[in-house]
Amino acid sequence: MARTKAGNSEDPNPSVELRDVTKRFGDFTAVDDLTLAIGEGEFFTMLGPSGCGKTTTLRMVAGFEEATEGQVLIDGADVVGLPPYKRPTNTVFQSYALFPHMNVADNVAFGLKRKGVDKKEIERRVGEELERVGLAREANRRPAQLSGGMQQRVALARALVNLPKVLLLDEPLGALDLKLRKGLQVQLKRIQREVGITFVYVTHDQEEALTMSDRIAVMNQGRIEQVADPEQVYDRPASTFVAGFIGVSNLMPGTVRKSGASGEVELDSGAKIKAKVGGFSVGERLNAVVRPEKLDVDAGGPGDPVVEGLVESSLYLGTATQLIVKLPDDVRMTVLVPNADEAQRQRLPGGGAKVKLSWAPEHMHVVRESAEPTSSNDKEEAT
Repeated sequence: MARTKAGNSEDPNPSVELRDVTKRFGDFTAVDDLTLAIGEGEFFTMLGPSGCGKTTTLRMVAGFEEATEGQVLIDGADVVGLPPYKRPTNTVFQSYALFPHMNVADNVAFGLKRKGVDKKEIERRVGEELERVGLAREANRRPAQLSGGMQQRVALARALVNLPKVLLLDEPLGALDLKLRKGLQVQLKRIQREVGITFVYVTHDQEEALTMSDRIAVMNQGRIEQVADPEQVYDRPASTFVAGFIGVSNLMPGTVRKSGASGEVELDSGAKIKAKVGGFSVGERLNAVVRPEKLDVDAGGPGDPVVEGLVESSLYLGTATQLIVKLPDDVRMTVLVPNADEAQRQRLPGGGAKVKLSWAPEHMHVVRESAEPTSSNDKEEAT
């Protein structure tokens, strides 16, 4: 796969910019020639599996790691070589790193006191931030007396009270249980809109990224595979890696038979399907992508693409029923059928049944195969 130079914000004066940034640890390349621009006031998420380079990238912006090559700019100024405390950033980590001997208010005020801010100004700003994160009543409690979610909000208030130009968040919700994590996702997005500063967020959780982000950079092997808004990343993935990493995707391998906007793809299952294949040449291999919830079982409209297969399993998931359908080329398709009508659910085909799967043409997207991992990038992320 070619190196990505995409990801530029429409803001002509981006808040954070990385230009041709590479980071090596010995012979291991953690980040590979990465170029990225993040707009002012944007909630920007770097998403990817462990070892993809997202945390290393965040640490280079923060100053905890230095780029081997390239430039890191914040508000147009190159910060390479500046220590973290001289950069207009603050970082919130997965581990809360609160001072156990201090109460909540003193934890939040710590950075302001180190800067010599006036006492009344400290009281005002600490009060505002604790109110913002919903912890004004907990100001005199110690961290050990708080839940994990509360402690994370204290860490967030401590970072925000310093008025950073950029707030960096390294998987801050990763240690929390699912219900609490979902609640804090909503709160984080609300807080970001209120304060209006740039948030750069690192996570491996796809749902978390889709829920909160203005834009998402999907990373793989130290490079960016796609930068786009959540809807675009989900509905129009740029590669098989993105399609497979964001949610559940059905990848149907095939070959271009006619190129262009009104082209044709012949799937390995034998079906010939009209598709927009601009940028592909005749004979080129690709994958057709259709999300599970976009598939219809024995109920397509006239002119809709159709593939045939056998139901291997049917699984009740509560809000939906999941079918696994095996196509003639051994490709397995996942189908999600909403359980809106009990009678309709009872009529769904069971294991061994022959079915036809169809979808609206606009719900299929074609992608190239992502590059295979190389041995040097199979390692876990160094930092």
